[in-house]
Amino acid sequence: MRIVVAMSGGVDSSVAALSLVEEGHEVIGLSMQLYDQQHGEQQFGSCCSLDDLHDARRTASQLGIRHYIVNYERQFNETVVSQFVREYTAGRTPIPCVQCNSDLKFSHLLDRATALGADYIATGHYVRLARTPHTSQTTLRRGRDPLKDQSYFLFSLNQAQLARARFPIGHLLKEEVRARARAGGLPVAGKPDSQELCFVSKGNSAQFIEDRSPAAARPRPGPICDLQGQELGRHEGLHRYTVGQRKGLGLSTSSPLYILELDASKNSVTVGPRDALERTELTASAVNWITGPPLDSSRPITARIRHRHPDAPTSLELLPGNRVSLVFDEPQIAVTPGQAVVFYDEDIVLGGGWID
Repeated sequence: MRIVVAMSGGVDSSVAALSLVEEGHEVIGLSMQLYDQQHGEQQFGSCCSLDDLHDARRTASQLGIRHYIVNYERQFNETVVSQFVREYTAGRTPIPCVQCNSDLKFSHLLDRATALGADYIATGHYVRLARTPHTSQTTLRRGRDPLKDQSYFLFSLNQAQLARARFPIGHLLKEEVRARARAGGLPVAGKPDSQELCFVSKGNSAQFIEDRSPAAARPRPGPICDLQGQELGRHEGLHRYTVGQRKGLGLSTSSPLYILELDASKNSVTVGPRDALERTELTASAVNWITGPPLDSSRPITARIRHRHPDAPTSLELLPGNRVSLVFDEPQIAVTPGQAVVFYDEDIVLGGGWID
């Protein structure tokens, strides 16, 4: 079977390729070039730098597989970077990894895989699939490693994409992945994981947004107000803040204050005590259901409002316009507009949407 592997140059995608080679498949490696590297300059951060592309090519050479670098600079800027800038300047907190996965890796790369005559595209994500022959549907499940599970970032995938997806390391723990890399003699076996937002150099998101905002939408200072509307200080642009933030406000108060709301229409930040962050309800838009919406309202569902946030039991109501309303059993802290809320039935990903 011919399988295309998205190779980032890291240990996870490298072991994904290794696993498929060991299974006897014909493997082709594809690496994404996301920005102009003709002068060797790293305009973005750690993702797909020259070093990463070199590591991917070295790994492919060692595995004896074909390897191609595909230029997605324009698509990445249009679908990921521009959206990232727009959301932050609108007072929302985006998750660019979701757009990158669904709109690049599982859209454009699938087109490339088809052109290469490949049956599947594989990645190094820590998730698992289960195929149900009697329904011809594919369910997405959490990865075995609870500390590395990436199902939260893949809720927007559809059945057509999942039907042609492979996740060779989803059943492994991270230490097992590194052990397989060492046993296979891969040059990236000891390479550290990237912890920063991949396309922002040195983690400086604020400067990145300011540099790429059009003049009319460029962030500007505004008031920081309490719940009564009294101005307590000034902020340096909404893009520098997020709901739940406590540090960096520059306020001198007798008790800690947290950001409760970012209002782009007023260019204002509202702050208050920690208990004011608690919410039991939210609505979400642009909801994607991986195998269709739940028809049984009594079905137990949990929701995750951030990647590292624990699952919370909730009841869910379908709304018109591909939206949902959630009511949590217990209050949740810092429900943040622009973040994803992802729905689970134990380890099965039901779907998700974007918090209003």
